[in-house]
Amino acid sequence: MVNLIWLAMILIGIAVAGWQNNIQVVTQAALEGAAQGVKTSLGLIAIISFWLGLMKVAEAAGLVQALAWLLSPLIRWLFPEIPRRHPAMGAIILNLSANILGLGNAATPMGLVAMQEMQRLNHGDPRTASKSMCTFLALNTSCITIVPSTIIGIRAMHGSTDPTAIVGTTILATACGMTGAIILDKIFRRIYRHTA
Repeated sequence: MVNLIWLAMILIGIAVAGWQNNIQVVTQAALEGAAQGVKTSLGLIAIISFWLGLMKVAEAAGLVQALAWLLSPLIRWLFPEIPRRHPAMGAIILNLSANILGLGNAATPMGLVAMQEMQRLNHGDPRTASKSMCTFLALNTSCITIVPSTIIGIRAMHGSTDPTAIVGTTILATACGMTGAIILDKIFRRIYRHTA
């Protein structure tokens, strides 16, 4: 459906430019957009590489394990169906750590690993997400971001005078989103338990 929307927007843009006898604007915009996309991607590679390296250093220094130990009561409360030392727990914690640092691209592989591990625990219909999978999806989508590093990098790349000005509002917005997601997840779990 999204592909059809994009296709419609492109075709309408070309049709309007042609109707106004200004078709060269479409070509110019396409080339400028492609160049800007490449420039932004190359800039983000440096930012993501830095934070991924920092995560590796933190993992080697034992900080990830310390974070896992610190978050384990919360993680066990959020995911009561997952056994304590299951590999899904480690993947969930690494995913959340990357999201907290604003590294959505780095969080994705760990999120996929977490989902695969939770699928192994899914004893119901394999085509239906388990309760833990639903909780993880809600948490992954709305996770609090303390250091929005990718956005800060994009703002710095485009000449922002204060690229870190968004940190406070980002923390507030993502904290509200995550709190809402956890509350709704617990409500839906109770509703499901009473109707199942």
